[in-house]
Amino acid sequence: MFYILAAVIVVFSLLAVTSRRVMRATAYLLFVLLATSGLYFLIDYNFMAGVQLIVYAGGIVALIVFAVMLTDKIGSKIEAPDKSKVILTGILSVVGAAVSIIVIRSHTFTESTKDIAQEVKTLGMQLLNYGKGGYVLPFEVVSILLLASMIAAIVVAKRKI
Repeated sequence: MFYILAAVIVVFSLLAVTSRRVMRATAYLLFVLLATSGLYFLIDYNFMAGVQLIVYAGGIVALIVFAVMLTDKIGSKIEAPDKSKVILTGILSVVGAAVSIIVIRSHTFTESTKDIAQEVKTLGMQLLNYGKGGYVLPFEVVSILLLASMIAAIVVAKRKI
């Protein structure tokens, strides 16, 4: 199952960044986010999988689709990048992947024996806390940012050319 999800992530990630149609790129991004959530479910990290589904696959992709639908050039193709940019991006991607693989392979991972139930309870309390170490304020700031981006997308879409 891991290899299937990993293949879906790799293939649809490449399709998302190479697609010249905006709506297709958004659909490919949705499949990447869903497969990433599947990986979280696979390693029994249910909280992060739920957050991935709700926030990213649900909220962010819906926001992108809504913003794309507001533009008048939804069916048009994005112009192809220059060959020099494609070559430079390919080289930087290979170098980045090589550095990541070297760092991961050189790190010694140890198995944790900590009680995870206590950490989930602490995380739940932090999600509901608005004081020091709480996450309520950052969530509210992100919601205001998403609202501002929606308003900006509407303003740009409705602007007279």
